[in-house]
Amino acid sequence: MDKTVVSAAAAVADIADGASIAVGGFGLVGVPEILIAALLDQGARDLEVISNNCGTDGFGLGVLLERRRIRRTVSSYVGSNKEFARQYLSGELEVELTPQGTLAERMRAGGAGIPAFFTPAGVGTQVADGGLPLRYDGTGGIAVASPPKETREFGGVTYVLEHGIVADFALVHAWKGDRHGNLQFRRSARNFNPNAAASGRITIAQVEHLVEPGEIDPENVHTPGIQVQRVVEVGPVTVGIEQRTVRTAQ
Repeated sequence: MDKTVVSAAAAVADIADGASIAVGGFGLVGVPEILIAALLDQGARDLEVISNNCGTDGFGLGVLLERRRIRRTVSSYVGSNKEFARQYLSGELEVELTPQGTLAERMRAGGAGIPAFFTPAGVGTQVADGGLPLRYDGTGGIAVASPPKETREFGGVTYVLEHGIVADFALVHAWKGDRHGNLQFRRSARNFNPNAAASGRITIAQVEHLVEPGEIDPENVHTPGIQVQRVVEVGPVTVGIEQRTVRTAQ
């Protein structure tokens, strides 16, 4: 039951070209940056990434994006990455924009074995009706548009059908993890990480502190070890500031 791996490089060594990867994190918080850096060195390309946002310029998934390793992304927020915007608008990157709560539920549902679910989010918009630009043609036109989705009425309210997400791999960051794969997330790093961990067929966790089984109080286990296949200790990680705002000195 010892799921520890000696290094981040060893943990991601078998991620192949074209793999789909669910990645935890929100902005700069809870991002499995060391696993992402190891994946960059490993060389896998044509990846499909499922993550709230695709990193920022020079950080997180942004480093894979800069090296043209990502073919497609399923995301809900893309506003802080200039290279992302450039690749998307030039037709180099395919993007499936998904409402944030829907994205979280799609990953959670996939991990729970739920193939699809109905939600009111997106009804009456291009999310449900189709027409969202998945890929541009590089001249301002749309090369590939999203198809319309099934809708159904329940109790007089219209809902749209969304599919659960099961990824080949998941990369997550946790504060503590034990050798059985149980994970505890700290504060706002408990964002998309639990759902991403659930949705991966092979889930790889970088943990700041590796502890022995039983040291994490069962009430504080946010992701059970049954959902985690590999654990690598990376030590304490410093969280950056995405948008620094200060007032003028008086």
